[in-house]
Amino acid sequence: MTTSSMIGAFSFSIMFVGLILFVIFGQVTVRKLRKNPDTKRALGMELYSGYDIFNVAGVFSTPKWIRTRLEASPLSSLYANHDLLFKHTTRFDRVFARMVWICTMGPAFILLILVVLSALGITE
Repeated sequence: MTTSSMIGAFSFSIMFVGLILFVIFGQVTVRKLRKNPDTKRALGMELYSGYDIFNVAGVFSTPKWIRTRLEASPLSSLYANHDLLFKHTTRFDRVFARMVWICTMGPAFILLILVVLSALGITE
C-alpha cells in the first residue's frame, strides 16, 4: 500500500465516522432547532434535504472574522444566524457541531488534495 492510498483509506474511515455523527447531530440538535419557532428561520437556506445540518455545524466551526464577512455579504441568507443559534444551543451542541464539521469536511479536503496531486502526477 502506498502512502497516498493509506491516507485515503484513513480519510474515508474518518469521513464514515463523521457521517454517523452527522446523522446523530441532525436528530439531536438540529431537530430541536427546527421545532423552535425562534430558530426555525435562522438555520440558513436549505438547498437540499439536510443542508441545514451542515449550516448549523459550519456556523459553529467558522472563525469570527469569516463569519462577519459572510453576514455582511449579499448571500448572507444562505448562512445560519450564529448569534441566535448560540443562544438556543448548549456547549455540548456547539462542541458536537465542530466534531461533525471537522470529521466530514477535513477528510473531504484531504481527499480533494490527494486527487489533485494524483492528477498532477506527484503521487501514485
